[in-house]
Amino acid sequence: MRKRANQAVALLVGLAVAGCAGRPEGVLTPIAAGQQSASASTVTMLVATSRKPSGDSATLFSGERSLTLSLTDITISIPPHRSSGTVQWPKKLPPDPGKEFAVVRAQNVERGTEARKWFQKYNKTGHVLVFVHGFNNRYEDSVFRFAQIVHDADAEVVPLLFAWPSRANLLDYNYDKESTNFSRTALEEGLGIIAEDPTVKEVTVMAHSMGTWLAMESLRQMALRDGRVAAKIKNVILASPDLDVDVFGRQWWELGENKPKITIFVSQDDRALKVSRRISGGVDRVGLINPAAEPYRTKLETAGVTVVDLTRLKTDDWLNHGKFAESPEIVQLIGSRLVTGQTLTDSDVGIGETVYSAVDTVGRVAATTVAAPITLVDRGRR
Repeated sequence: MRKRANQAVALLVGLAVAGCAGRPEGVLTPIAAGQQSASASTVTMLVATSRKPSGDSATLFSGERSLTLSLTDITISIPPHRSSGTVQWPKKLPPDPGKEFAVVRAQNVERGTEARKWFQKYNKTGHVLVFVHGFNNRYEDSVFRFAQIVHDADAEVVPLLFAWPSRANLLDYNYDKESTNFSRTALEEGLGIIAEDPTVKEVTVMAHSMGTWLAMESLRQMALRDGRVAAKIKNVILASPDLDVDVFGRQWWELGENKPKITIFVSQDDRALKVSRRISGGVDRVGLINPAAEPYRTKLETAGVTVVDLTRLKTDDWLNHGKFAESPEIVQLIGSRLVTGQTLTDSDVGIGETVYSAVDTVGRVAATTVAAPITLVDRGRR
């Protein structure tokens, strides 16, 4: 046990050193109107957070916890002539909106009437996409990443980000995990309010990494409290889920009979989840499983969960932990198929091989497990 703990600490330190990109922090101060690029596009989102305000307009919120949920209306400028799946972080401040992501607007929104007015203004289709970020994220990290996903997915949705208190430090894994527990009720209540809005037709919840624990726990709590997950929450997307496989099975069961459609992105070369497995008693993480191998194949079939295996997909993320967001084809797939509740098949992702697709003996929709697109596998690193 001591050897395993020492190995995990060594890996965490190594990841921390390798993850130092040297980019500036505090990028959320809005640029002046005269600095905006006419050729840039924008993404406007509402950010709900259980973080404490930082008191600094450049960061807005810290990694500490708050009992008061805060709402912020944020518009991000996204430069033209960029590669899909990438975030162009400012090299220095203020950013160059012609080449880098920049904040155009960041305004506090009061809960209640102001929040409803914001929603009425931006809700054009009735489809809502709620994103829950993962471990080791600053507030600005989650804002820029979600803006990139929404832009590259080109989905007609209302983008809502839930930013929970992460200290953005690889050695604060346990603090972050407890912060997800701290935030369960806030996310559950937020999802309930969205689902009750008469203008909302459908809600998709997409979560990454440790954020998948928060998402599943909030939905489980809703199901236990109300007897089911809200009917408008149709789809749940779990990307690189940092979830104990046994716990996930229990969470899935306790969602009840009327479950949303669940899609999982996995990759057996995910270095971040391998560290998580070591410091979590050696139990498999859902994001690391081989869905074509037993016992997972049969369990997923019975559960009717769709799994997309991205193991052979190569991106610029050396941790292999954010493939779902960094692959242009996968992000576009999310926008064109998953947020509207359509199940993926091999033809949807243009692959040359289907690992597993079947219907179980009791007639329920079974798990569909597909490999990463062959065209992506052969492309190599970008």
